[in-house]
Amino acid sequence: MSYPVITLRRGKEQSLERLHPWVFSGAIAKQPDDIEEGDIVSVVTGDGRQIGVGHYQIGSIAVRILAWGDAEIDDRFYAERLNEAFKMRKTLNLIRHDNNAYRLVHGEGDFLPGLVVDVYGDTAVLQAHSPGMHFARDIIARNLVELPDAGIKNVYYKSETTLPYKAHLDPQNDYIIGNYSTNIAVENGLKFHVDWLKGQKTGFFVDQRDNRKLLEMYSRGRNVLNMFCYTGGFSVYALRGEANLVHSVDSSAKAVALTEANVKINFPTETRHKAFAEDAFKFLGNMTDDYDLIILDPPAFAKHRSALKNALIGYRKLNAKAFEKIKPGGILFTFSCSQAVSREQFRLAVFSAAAQSRRKVRILHQLTQPADHPVNIYHPEGEYLKGLILYVE
Repeated sequence: MSYPVITLRRGKEQSLERLHPWVFSGAIAKQPDDIEEGDIVSVVTGDGRQIGVGHYQIGSIAVRILAWGDAEIDDRFYAERLNEAFKMRKTLNLIRHDNNAYRLVHGEGDFLPGLVVDVYGDTAVLQAHSPGMHFARDIIARNLVELPDAGIKNVYYKSETTLPYKAHLDPQNDYIIGNYSTNIAVENGLKFHVDWLKGQKTGFFVDQRDNRKLLEMYSRGRNVLNMFCYTGGFSVYALRGEANLVHSVDSSAKAVALTEANVKINFPTETRHKAFAEDAFKFLGNMTDDYDLIILDPPAFAKHRSALKNALIGYRKLNAKAFEKIKPGGILFTFSCSQAVSREQFRLAVFSAAAQSRRKVRILHQLTQPADHPVNIYHPEGEYLKGLILYVE
């Protein structure tokens, strides 16, 4: 297949030869004048050697490699990659009668850079992070419903906030195939309302599934505080884990209402749970030392490296307040989902907060994203979720 050719500067192919899937704009020597965002392009070295084929876009990351060597990006390509992605999820035993919520495609981790697909029952929520994936959305949707044994009937496209605004693509969130049937998904035997129409990301944070299960194990007999609760995932697991009481806090009244709905659908007569629509820092500042299990799972404090310094200050202040207030013998689950924050930087911020409190703190677990959010070994940037479980004397 003949695609427009992008030629690299001499010596700039080294990272690609190590199979890193990004071509940065500064590595390009020449490109066609009529190239447009989302075009499929061939990437060649200065001496004309074919490196790979990928999606072009304007910006620091100019090309995201889809296939190495000379390849054709067509219907068959997407069918093969989606089948491989689904095959791995079956290997992980994520498609069960008591679990039908999982990530099917995790961008570079599934060798489909710029694409995210989360599955909730018979609905797949497709999210494009590159113009190329935006233009391929209909092909992708058709192949999703044709996946053997996946049971996908509806494909909802949700990319209004994830595509580069300078591309002027004007994406519309809507169903590509099918329509609304039910928004209830099942995770480890618990039911959740998933708001993919108006909720954050694809509607539910499936990346915390394993960590929620771990929280359940630690919840028995404890007073649990779930900060930044969003859909109340941690709260519902804590209730099933026989927590003494569970309090959920989020600044969004809509999130609090969704949390209460998710508690009710699993525990219709529950009296151990209360939810508060309040700013997290204000709530932590005013609370007494009533809690011996606290979850801090804030939204990304640093979406770009330019915000890194302020993000680390934010993580330190947030965790310092938790260390100050948590009961002796308490357990703290603390997370960062900021890709710009490294594991070491997050751990240092939490360490600084612990040192400020002068309390004895031990690391019980170091957490990360689950296996259906795989990290391409050649693309370490794909590791974004960091977490610690801490025991505080």
